[in-house]
Order: sequence, then structure tokens, then C-alpha cells
Amino acid sequence: MAVINRTPDSFYDHGATFALDQAVAAALRAADQGADWVDVGGVPFGRGRAVGVAEELERVVPVVAAISAARPELVISVDTNRAVVAERALAVGAAVINDTSGLGDPRMAEVVAAGDAHVVITHSVGPPRAEKPAAHFHDVVTEVREFLSARLARAERAGVPRERMIVDPGHDLDKNTLHSLELTRRLGEIAALGVPLLAAVSNKDFIGETLDRPQGRRLPGSLAAMSACILAGARIVRMHDVAESVDAVRMLEAILGWRAPVRLEHNTHPTRNV
Repeated sequence: MAVINRTPDSFYDHGATFALDQAVAAALRAADQGADWVDVGGVPFGRGRAVGVAEELERVVPVVAAISAARPELVISVDTNRAVVAERALAVGAAVINDTSGLGDPRMAEVVAAGDAHVVITHSVGPPRAEKPAAHFHDVVTEVREFLSARLARAERAGVPRERMIVDPGHDLDKNTLHSLELTRRLGEIAALGVPLLAAVSNKDFIGETLDRPQGRRLPGSLAAMSACILAGARIVRMHDVAESVDAVRMLEAILGWRAPVRLEHNTHPTRNV
């Protein structure tokens, strides 16, 4: 999953894809580099200026429509916690709603069900863009698992088939670095919920704090964290650096026996004694 931020204050690209044409170009470039889907967001999760519904719609809907028209085979998800934005995005070509609030909007599950869409249910604590107290958990993995299990049940009651549900433990979302490291270490406990697991670890602060690396120098750590998550059961990875991530994933798939090498030449010819 490639990340397309139609925001002026993204923690990663600082607005590089805020303009409509730049956002669409980035999505098409990601597809050319091997991304299977693109995740379009109009509101960053972290603290910052509130973004109204009309502004979020203006940021998200035209991008989704343009990408869908240009690459109808590409899966498009929309990163939103508002049911009205999800509804409009699904109407113009989105197929997945990536809800970092974990169905915080009471209408979200109904909108997903009505739109025959998939949903990513993410663990977080409280609303996005808000000031919150320091992160605290008695057992972060157990509490995240219980939250996700309850929200899966909520989606199912609203009519979303279980085969259209995905979970994301929410690395760094209202969690500190030790929490995110423990989630990664014990990710198999989240995968045991039995639905596809998404890992969104790319360039996050737990990587920067672990390695003492600023933004722009977190790619090796991101690839290591991504690979650890895949080995623990993640089957979708949300990454910023698409080409490098695709190579790392395909290499890991080949090691695990899930993908054949592109070619076989090394030591495949008879040895000649001269």
C-alpha cells in the first residue's frame, strides 16, 4: 500500500503531494513501481489544525476520482474517520476505507456495508488531531487486540462481511516507542484475530527514536520493521518508499517460497574442465 498525502502538513513529505496533479502523479508512479494499492489521505492523524468536512472532501474526492479513471485496476483506499467522506469516496472509485479511529463514527460501518467496501479497522485512543495525555497501557498488545475484536464485531453487526475486514494495530497512534516495539514483537497475537493484518510502520517515530534517526533517514529501519511484521503475520504493508519496499517484500516472499525468482542463471550451467 503506497501512501498519498493530500495534505500541506504531512509528517513525511511536508506537502509535496498536496497539489491535485502532484497527488495523482504520485499515485500513478507508485503503481508503476509495484504498489498494489494507494491510500489517499486528506487529514493527518497527528496534532494540528482542524480540517472541516468540506475541506477534507475537496482534498480527497477529486484525487480518488482521477486515480480511478486513470488506473481502474488499482485498489484505492481512503484514510478517513468520517462516514460522509467515506461515502463520497466510495461513490467515485475507492474500494477500501482506512479508518484510523477504528469505527469511531457511528455511521462508518453502515457506510462500508452499503458500499460493498473493505474496511481497515485501526486501533487508536480518542479522536485524530487532538491533544491527548501521555500513552499508557497495562498490556498494550492485549488491550489493542480486545479493542480490535470488539470493533470487528461492531462491523459485522452493521452488515460488513468478515472477509472484507482488515485490522491495523496502529503503530505509534497514541502509543510510545516501547508500545510500538512490543506490538511488533508480539504481532502474531493480533494476526490471530483471523482477518488480514495491515502494518503501517513506515518512517514512524518509534523507528526514529530507536535508531536516533530524523525523518529522511529512516528507510533501513522502516524496511526492517516491515519485514519483521510480515514474518509475524502482516499481509498488507503501508509504506512511503515504494520501490525499495517492493524489492524488500519480493525478496522476503522468495525466501519464504511464495515467489519464484525472476530468472535463474547463477551456477545453472555445467562446469567444464579445461
